[in-house]
Amino acid sequence: MSGDDAERARWRVRLMVAPALIVIVGLLGTGLVAALAQSLGLYGAGAGGTLTAEHYARVLADPEFRASLALTLWVATASTAISTALGVGLALALRRIVTGRRVMYALLQVPLGVPHLAIAAVFLTLLAPSGWLARVAHVAGLVAGPADVPALVYDRWGLGIILAYIAKEVPFLAVVATALLVRLDAGHDAVARTLGASPWQRLRLVTWPLIAPGVVSAALMVFAFVFAAFETPFLLGRPYPAMLAVVAQQRYLSLDLADRPAAVAFALIMTALSGLIVWAYQRGSAACAGDERPMVF
Repeated sequence: MSGDDAERARWRVRLMVAPALIVIVGLLGTGLVAALAQSLGLYGAGAGGTLTAEHYARVLADPEFRASLALTLWVATASTAISTALGVGLALALRRIVTGRRVMYALLQVPLGVPHLAIAAVFLTLLAPSGWLARVAHVAGLVAGPADVPALVYDRWGLGIILAYIAKEVPFLAVVATALLVRLDAGHDAVARTLGASPWQRLRLVTWPLIAPGVVSAALMVFAFVFAAFETPFLLGRPYPAMLAVVAQQRYLSLDLADRPAAVAFALIMTALSGLIVWAYQRGSAACAGDERPMVF
């Protein structure tokens, strides 16, 4: 293909994408501008009509914001790291299965269609202080009463939230890793085996660098989603400290309209932090994978 043909092909792609891109950017941009104006006191309920950064200062000085940020970072990081390790490990294990591989792959994709809210409801039924796990442990004589079972929901560390996200995201990351492993050239692994590389060395030096960009991109999606998620932390988390999205929603629904600009500022700070963390995580992961080029930004 000549240079002119390639340029025309690129312009055709741009023109095909442009209508959808205009709609998406228009909707998101309009909402973002309106939210920014409201958080700066220029627009909306509770706004004074004068440009001010007071609402951002109030949020950043709020102890609840700092506690919520720490909890959100912990839950998002733990959920992403554990889900990624288990997902890649499961994909590598399925790669070695010969009989029933297609059935296992099909079963692996079933949880992908289950909403996060449904997963959270299941874990609430299982892990609540009066849930199935506590009742079974009591009937089996393992504990004196259901209240003696360690708290796995409404707990300080968000363990129930993390477990729910692990159950949901491990199949997703396993499917992504499986698709990447299928596309690998088996010759690389065979050459490394011939040269005397151990299974761990082949995984670390051959397989992982080849699948890392795709796995890291999927892990970034999981991290960003968990960081901004609302329904699962709302069902399984404590009232204080709650995750950032829950606190932002609660403040936005406050009966006092004077709290509305600060609530919007809270949400915008959360959005900016999410983008910044994802960017930093991506750059660090790309460097560890031996790829100096950023994959998204």
